[in-house]
Amino acid sequence: MPVHLDKTASLTKLLSIVEEAGRQGIEVLALGECWLSGYPAWIDSCKGVALWDDPGMKKVYARIYESSIEVPGNETSEIGKLAAKHRMVICLGVNERVKKGPGNGTIYNSFLIFNELGELAIHRRKLMPTFSEKLVYGIGDGKDLAAADTEVGLVGGLICWEHWMPLARQAMHNSGEHIHVAIWPTVHETHQMASRHYAFESRSFVLAAGQLMKAADIPDELDVPDDLRSDPEKYILRGGSCIIGPDGKFIIEPIFESEKLIAAEIDLGRTIQERMTLDTSGHYQRTDVFSFEVDKKRIQ
Repeated sequence: MPVHLDKTASLTKLLSIVEEAGRQGIEVLALGECWLSGYPAWIDSCKGVALWDDPGMKKVYARIYESSIEVPGNETSEIGKLAAKHRMVICLGVNERVKKGPGNGTIYNSFLIFNELGELAIHRRKLMPTFSEKLVYGIGDGKDLAAADTEVGLVGGLICWEHWMPLARQAMHNSGEHIHVAIWPTVHETHQMASRHYAFESRSFVLAAGQLMKAADIPDELDVPDDLRSDPEKYILRGGSCIIGPDGKFIIEPIFESEKLIAAEIDLGRTIQERMTLDTSGHYQRTDVFSFEVDKKRIQ
């Protein structure tokens, strides 16, 4: 659970999370969509956010921009140092801002993977913001639509509803993931279904990471519905993080409304065992019938 719209406090909290994960011997750490510095769940809860020239929404957009990070930048440098210190692969969603040059003023819903050496191995922007997210985020591209080669195996990921984009999934399958990080605002039942389907289809382990957010975290500038204003401790995002095996079955079932690290020891050999019957990047892909390519250029 980040400190919403507070980049400095969220980074401090991330430090404590990584330190605790290090003490537990965790080698791959996953945090949810836009964890730094908070997913704007209020776009689906508050009145007026989609109205033209709404003064409250404009102020909040500016706050999101200010609490977003540049990639690369000071914040990615700090996260990289944490990854290297603990020889840990760190995967997280961020609000990324473009400050200079083409695209300046745009905020992207981005996904970063730092390898165990502290290098930024994956920097990807969500291909298509989902529905109301278009009020906040720009459209991403195919750059880094692949897995990173790390000490613990090939680690990749998709953001939220990208898990319903068949060709995005195929691009990731072709990269040979052993561990897939599925980042969501919250991993409710439908998102669990998508995460389990992804595990089965890819024959990879899936770390499905959700977020927590309470009504009290909604920016004051917005018109908060009465039911949320009267109950500031009510969860808007409930977590639901879980770990899924390459057969699509839960290793650790979803955990809701609880801020805690969940961990499991996994055997990457299972990813090959399961591909005996289904290998969507190999004998089940039929490249003699289907043609597929990915444009991996950065748009701007």
